Amino acid sequence: MNFIVKLFLNAIAVALTYYILQSGVHLQGFVYAILVAAVLSLLNASVKPVLIFLTIPATVVTLGLFLLAINAFIIQIAAWILDPGFRVDSFWWALLFSILLSIINSIFDRLTVKAKHREDTMQVFDKDGNRIA
Repeated sequence: MNFIVKLFLNAIAVALTYYILQSGVHLQGFVYAILVAAVLSLLNASVKPVLIFLTIPATVVTLGLFLLAINAFIIQIAAWILDPGFRVDSFWWALLFSILLSIINSIFDRLTVKAKHREDTMQVFDKDGNRIA
């Protein structure tokens, strides 16, 4: 269930990023936003670690800034996979898309962590330490 919620939040982040960058990023509806979120999570789990390993020297020399280029490349791969419904005009649009998507996702993560923390702190316990409600 947690994966579905995170996928849905990522899809909302993809849609928001698209609305901000409409002149360079093209998305054909929320169904494709869900597909983009799913493909990005698969690519981030499979391809991104390999790319990071292969580009360790460039990442060290640029003090980690090359990771932004890897993120943009991952987004271009996702756009290639989902070509008719998701398109990015250039590498620079993909780079901007990845930066904004990361910012929006971190805001969503922070909000969900605060909600989870608030839920945990609102529990009521009896004198023996058993949860009542």
